[in-house]
Amino acid sequence: MTDNTEDLQQIKARRNKRLLVLAAVVAAVGLGVTAYWELYASHFVTTDNAYTAVEVAQVTPAVGGTIAEVRVKDTEAVKKGDVLVVIDPTDAKLALAQAEAELGRAIRRVKGYEANDSSLSAQISAREADEARAAAQLSAAESDLERAKVDLKRREALASSGSVSGDELTRARNAFQSAEANLAAAKAAAAQARANRTAAVGAKEANSVLIANATLDTNPEVALARARRDQAKVDLDRTVVRAPVDGVIAKRTVQVGQRIAAGTPLLAVVPVQDMYITANYKEVQLPHVREGQTAEVVSDLYGDDVVFHGKVEGFAGGSGSAFAAIPAQNATGNWIKVVQRLPVRIHLDPKELAAHPLKVGLSMTVKIDTRTGEQH
Repeated sequence: MTDNTEDLQQIKARRNKRLLVLAAVVAAVGLGVTAYWELYASHFVTTDNAYTAVEVAQVTPAVGGTIAEVRVKDTEAVKKGDVLVVIDPTDAKLALAQAEAELGRAIRRVKGYEANDSSLSAQISAREADEARAAAQLSAAESDLERAKVDLKRREALASSGSVSGDELTRARNAFQSAEANLAAAKAAAAQARANRTAAVGAKEANSVLIANATLDTNPEVALARARRDQAKVDLDRTVVRAPVDGVIAKRTVQVGQRIAAGTPLLAVVPVQDMYITANYKEVQLPHVREGQTAEVVSDLYGDDVVFHGKVEGFAGGSGSAFAAIPAQNATGNWIKVVQRLPVRIHLDPKELAAHPLKVGLSMTVKIDTRTGEQH
C-alpha cells in the first residue's frame, strides 16, 4: 500500500512539473507574441483590398471631320507626340485659305482707310476754300443789292419831276430785283458750302475712328482677321491627333472613314509608367497612417517574388460608399454600423515599375510601415 502511494505521488509530481513547464512555455510564447506585436507588428497595417490605378488620358479631337488614318491599335506602346489618328484635312485647308484671303482683304481695307485720311483732309481744305469763296460772293451780292436799292430810290424820287424816263426807272427796278435774287442765290451757296465743309469734316472724323491709335498691324480689323487665320492654322494642325503622354493604347473605337465631331472619344492612352495603388483601408487601421510613410506592395501578377516599394501620397476626401451612385442613408431606425474603408493613394517607385510593368485594375496587397515618414 505504501509503494502505491509513493508511485502516485511521483506521478503527480511529474505531472505538476510538466504542467509548470507547459505554463512557462505558454507564458513565454505569449510574452514573445505580445512583445513582437507591440514592438514590431503593430506598426504595420495591411490590406489586400487594393488595386492598381492611373490617370488615363482620354484622346478626343478638337475638330470634326472624316478619319483618314488610324496609326495605332490596342495594346500598342506610344510616346508623347506620336501620331495616333489623322483627320481628312481638306475642309481645314479650305478654311485656312479663306481666312488668309480675309486677312489680305482686311489689310487692303485698312490701307484704304489710311489713304482716305489724307484725301479727306484735302477735301476739307477744298470745302473751306469753297466756303470762303461763297462768303465773298454773299458779301458782293449784299453790296450789289444795297447799290441797286439806292439807285431805285433815286430814280423813283426823280420820276415825278420827269427827270427820269419810265424806261430808266424800269431798268432800275429790274436791277434791284436781280440783285435780290443774286443775294438769295449767294446765301444758298454759302449755306451749301458750310454744309459741304461740315460733311467733309464728319467723313474725316468717321474715317479717323477706324485707324485711331493703331498701326496697320494692330488695327482691330486686321487683328481679327489675323486671329481667324491663326485659328484656321491651329484647326489644320489639329487634324493630326497626337499622343498627349507616354503610355499604352486602350479602348480604341475609332475606324478609318468614320465621321466624327469635335470631342468624340477616339481612344485612351494609359501611362503605365505613372501607375499608383489605391488601397482601401478600414477606418480603424488609419489612426497612425500619415503621408510620406513607406509601403511594401505585392501584386497577384508577380507574386511574393517581386516586392514593390512606395510611399503614401494622400487620402481620398471620403469613403467609397460616400461617393457611391446611391450613398447609404443612415438616418433610419434600423441602422447597423458598418466599418467604412477609405482609399489611400500609394506612389510606386518608377524604376521598379519599369522593371516589372503593371496594368490598371490588378489586385495588390499593401503593407504600410507607420514608423516611417512624417509623424503628425
